[in-house]
Amino acid sequence: MAGFLKVAEIQDVPVGQRKKVNMGGKHIALFNIDGAYYAIDDTCTHKGGPLSEGEIQGSNVTCPWHGAVFDVKTGDVVRPPAPIGVYRYNVRVVGDNIEIEI
Repeated sequence: MAGFLKVAEIQDVPVGQRKKVNMGGKHIALFNIDGAYYAIDDTCTHKGGPLSEGEIQGSNVTCPWHGAVFDVKTGDVVRPPAPIGVYRYNVRVVGDNIEIEI
Protein backbone atom coordinates (compact mmCIF):
# COMPACT_ATOMS: atom_id res chain seq x y z
CA MET A 1 0.00 0.00 0.00
CA ALA A 2 1.46 3.33 -1.08
CA GLY A 3 1.57 6.26 1.27
CA PHE A 4 3.61 9.27 2.32
CA LEU A 5 6.28 8.80 4.97
CA LYS A 6 8.34 11.46 6.78
CA VAL A 7 11.99 11.41 5.70
CA ALA A 8 13.30 14.74 6.97
CA GLU A 9 12.44 18.17 8.28
CA ILE A 10 12.78 21.30 6.14
CA GLN A 11 15.79 22.54 8.14
CA ASP A 12 17.61 19.27 7.25
CA VAL A 13 17.75 20.16 3.52
CA PRO A 14 18.56 23.86 2.90
CA VAL A 15 18.09 25.45 -0.53
CA GLY A 16 20.59 24.06 -3.04
CA GLN A 17 21.40 21.05 -0.89
CA ARG A 18 20.55 17.36 -0.88
CA LYS A 19 20.17 14.52 1.58
CA LYS A 20 20.37 10.76 1.17
CA VAL A 21 17.47 8.95 2.84
CA ASN A 22 16.70 5.27 3.19
CA MET A 23 13.14 4.06 3.30
CA GLY A 24 11.37 0.88 2.35
CA GLY A 25 14.72 -0.68 1.46
CA LYS A 26 15.38 2.05 -1.12
CA HIS A 27 18.18 4.63 -1.28
CA ILE A 28 16.62 7.96 -2.24
CA ALA A 29 18.24 11.33 -3.00
CA LEU A 30 16.19 14.26 -1.70
CA PHE A 31 16.93 17.71 -3.18
CA ASN A 32 15.89 21.29 -2.35
CA ILE A 33 15.84 23.28 -5.59
CA ASP A 34 14.84 26.91 -5.01
CA GLY A 35 12.68 25.95 -2.02
CA ALA A 36 10.91 23.03 -3.73
CA TYR A 37 11.70 19.44 -2.80
CA TYR A 38 12.32 16.60 -5.26
CA ALA A 39 13.25 12.96 -4.74
CA ILE A 40 14.80 10.44 -7.12
CA ASP A 41 16.49 7.07 -6.78
CA ASP A 42 19.99 7.64 -5.41
CA THR A 43 21.60 5.06 -7.69
CA CYS A 44 22.84 6.10 -11.14
CA THR A 45 21.61 3.77 -13.88
CA HIS A 46 25.06 3.68 -15.49
CA LYS A 47 27.30 2.07 -12.84
CA GLY A 48 25.44 2.68 -9.57
CA GLY A 49 27.03 5.94 -8.45
CA PRO A 50 25.44 7.83 -5.51
CA LEU A 51 23.49 10.74 -6.99
CA SER A 52 23.09 12.29 -3.52
CA GLU A 53 26.84 13.00 -3.64
CA GLY A 54 26.74 14.66 -7.08
CA GLU A 55 27.14 18.31 -8.02
CA ILE A 56 23.89 20.26 -8.43
CA GLN A 57 23.47 22.88 -11.16
CA GLY A 58 19.99 24.29 -11.49
CA SER A 59 17.69 21.27 -11.39
CA ASN A 60 20.37 18.87 -12.66
CA VAL A 61 22.61 16.56 -10.65
CA THR A 62 25.82 15.06 -12.01
CA CYS A 63 26.78 11.54 -10.97
CA PRO A 64 30.15 11.78 -9.19
CA TRP A 65 31.45 8.54 -10.74
CA HIS A 66 31.19 8.97 -14.51
CA GLY A 67 29.41 12.27 -15.16
CA ALA A 68 25.91 11.21 -16.18
CA VAL A 69 23.47 14.07 -15.59
CA PHE A 70 19.87 13.69 -14.38
CA ASP A 71 17.02 16.18 -13.99
CA VAL A 72 15.99 15.90 -10.33
CA LYS A 73 12.47 17.15 -11.15
CA THR A 74 11.72 14.31 -13.58
CA GLY A 75 14.43 11.67 -13.12
CA ASP A 76 15.21 11.88 -16.85
CA VAL A 77 18.74 11.53 -18.24
CA VAL A 78 20.05 14.88 -19.44
CA ARG A 79 23.49 13.60 -20.47
CA PRO A 80 24.87 10.05 -20.87
CA PRO A 81 26.53 7.68 -20.12
CA ALA A 82 23.43 6.66 -18.13
CA PRO A 83 21.17 4.63 -20.47
CA ILE A 84 17.85 5.40 -18.77
CA GLY A 85 16.44 7.76 -16.17
CA VAL A 86 15.89 7.08 -12.48
CA TYR A 87 12.60 6.74 -10.63
CA ARG A 88 11.07 10.01 -9.35
CA TYR A 89 9.08 10.03 -6.11
CA ASN A 90 6.25 12.35 -5.13
CA VAL A 91 7.24 14.72 -2.32
CA ARG A 92 5.11 16.89 -0.07
CA VAL A 93 5.71 19.19 2.88
CA VAL A 94 3.38 18.98 5.87
CA GLY A 95 4.22 21.62 8.44
CA ASP A 96 8.01 21.29 8.87
CA ASN A 97 8.06 17.65 7.70
CA ILE A 98 9.20 16.47 4.27
CA GLU A 99 7.36 13.34 3.17
CA ILE A 100 7.99 10.99 0.25
CA GLU A 101 5.37 8.71 -1.27
CA ILE A 102 6.39 5.05 -1.30
